[in-house]
Amino acid sequence: MNSTTFDFLKNTTIYGMTAETFSYSGDNIYDVGKMLEAGVNVIQYREKEKSGIDMYRQCVKIREMTADAGARLIIDDFTDLALAVGADGVHIGQEDMPIEAVRAISPDNFIIGLSTHSPEQALDAIKRGADYIGVGPIYETHTKKNVCAPVGLEYLDFVVQNTDIPFVAIGGIKEHNIREVFAHGATCVCLVTDIVGSQDIPGKIRRLMALKNN
Repeated sequence: MNSTTFDFLKNTTIYGMTAETFSYSGDNIYDVGKMLEAGVNVIQYREKEKSGIDMYRQCVKIREMTADAGARLIIDDFTDLALAVGADGVHIGQEDMPIEAVRAISPDNFIIGLSTHSPEQALDAIKRGADYIGVGPIYETHTKKNVCAPVGLEYLDFVVQNTDIPFVAIGGIKEHNIREVFAHGATCVCLVTDIVGSQDIPGKIRRLMALKNN
């Protein structure tokens, strides 16, 4: 695990994520700009349907934007793309390239996140050296195909009480239920459609951040 991972998630309340299919603007570049404007300091680029060249072009621009803002850029799934654009890390799923293989081809301080859906997967991720984990889906979500059933707050409770690995709670989290997620111990959360689907992304993010301590 990289010590830098603790630093970048420790001060992260909203973990930003792209989702052009669900975006009000229909433009990942615009959405990322608005997230950065609102103070989001971690952006994950997640696209499942675009061509390789389109993803590369968007990520080159987003890498410039995040670097200028002092924010981290994480690429979902595609380690080659992350390395090509100089991203800070990659986020992989249970069926993607193993952590060990990604680590073997990555530079020092490259951040590797892993999606987890059960206590067993969380403990395995720690054992194998993940830098942080995704915990979810907390609630039902339809932002990607073949998503597993909601794991609920019980799994979140397990991670909070039994691990010290940095984590982001994700999956079906919205403005109306985010207080519940914070109340169960999450300090970093990812909302996808609730943010990119908003006409006023900075305003939405400010409201979400304000709910952390209320």
